[in-house]
Amino acid sequence: MKTIQFAALTAAIAAPAAAQAQSAERPNIVILLTDDQGYGDLRCYGNPKVTTPNIDRLASQGTLYTDFYAGAAASTPSRAGLLTGRYAERVGVPDVVDDTSDNGLKADELTIADYLKQHGYATGMFGKWHLGYQPEYMPNRHGFTEFYGLPYSMDMWPFHPAPDHAYRALPLYENEEVLEYNPPVDEMTTRLTDRAVDFIRRSADGPFFLYLPYTQPHVPLGVSDKFRGKSGEGLYADVLMEIDWSVGQIVNAIDSLGISDNTLILFTSDNGPWLSYGDHAGSTLGLREGKGTTFEGGQRVPLVARMPGTVPAGKTDTRFFSALDLAPTIIAMADAGMPGKNNNFDGQDVTGILTGKKAAAHKPFFFVYNGKVEAVRDGKYKCVAPHAYRIVTEPGRGGCPGRQIIDGASTGLALFDLEKDPYEKNDISASKPEITARLNALIDGFQKEMDREMQQYR
Repeated sequence: MKTIQFAALTAAIAAPAAAQAQSAERPNIVILLTDDQGYGDLRCYGNPKVTTPNIDRLASQGTLYTDFYAGAAASTPSRAGLLTGRYAERVGVPDVVDDTSDNGLKADELTIADYLKQHGYATGMFGKWHLGYQPEYMPNRHGFTEFYGLPYSMDMWPFHPAPDHAYRALPLYENEEVLEYNPPVDEMTTRLTDRAVDFIRRSADGPFFLYLPYTQPHVPLGVSDKFRGKSGEGLYADVLMEIDWSVGQIVNAIDSLGISDNTLILFTSDNGPWLSYGDHAGSTLGLREGKGTTFEGGQRVPLVARMPGTVPAGKTDTRFFSALDLAPTIIAMADAGMPGKNNNFDGQDVTGILTGKKAAAHKPFFFVYNGKVEAVRDGKYKCVAPHAYRIVTEPGRGGCPGRQIIDGASTGLALFDLEKDPYEKNDISASKPEITARLNALIDGFQKEMDREMQQYR
């Protein structure tokens, strides 16, 4: 039954030997995660000023999702949510960690890699981890058999233009060994891509899980000579061109090995753009605010999925779901669950959405920022709780941050119909008092749950 679901039998006729040896019962999984890429930073999402033909092609061969949310509005909690399927407040990392942080992803938390590794998968990660830098928190302790990359963001290094503390030299790791310090930012996308392609080729008899969390387009922006100046739209657009090239390299490797029909590729971002960096930041395509806020610009991100014969080709899907759903969905597709542990997911299995089939209504999704429940989406409605949020009053230029004010603005209780108003401009709470009250009660109830979770950090 799984063979029928996850592989096109006719593809085996022309597939190379490596593909024919692979078990079609367990799909390969590829997650390509960009850093701070905005909802409006792809041509297939409506931005005519960027050049992203490989990602656009991926969308034409698969499905583009319009209402997909990162697990949180900042890097560390977002990545925790994606890999565990649980709100970051539960798993040890409610806020961003750096080279001074003592906390990290809890040792007893299971990641997608943990589940799949125990089910016979090769598991490789190449890129930015950002879930704790002490040895007990690093990728090799959380299910990845191969790791090449950085323990946290590339701007957490001695060359930060506006540091809040003196950063140490930034280490580049091969598994648990430091290879070098302060690696060249311009080389990172190419280096990570080469490692990922090599992993795919070595693991082609499968099954494998590839997690490629790019260091870009998070500041400091870096691009190789292959793409520097090529976009005609500035450095940020050049960086997007190189990321798009990388996606093309990954897809070409998979296609050339004849394993496309048995490989799920997911391309997404960890949160919205860091707007205080101005011309070195991305676009929300008009969505409200950006990174660090739970408005749509902070957490609604692109998602493109491809798996020929399983994920519909050339489709756009407007149903909402989140990165918390990826872990339970992938584990269900790979039949890699373990008794008891699956009940702890905050996300849900959305195989029906990925496969373009009718699916049960999604349960409410909560927008949580470092323990504070700031909003909830249920169906087409989003209820926003009263809270303060960051604003940018003067965007930066040339890689230097502008003026950003934490808690610089505030909102009262509000309700938005995201089908009609994805930009969160028209508060309809007064005309929909029952819906507002019901959703606000959900926020209050989940806040009590988050308060209990946050006790561990106090």
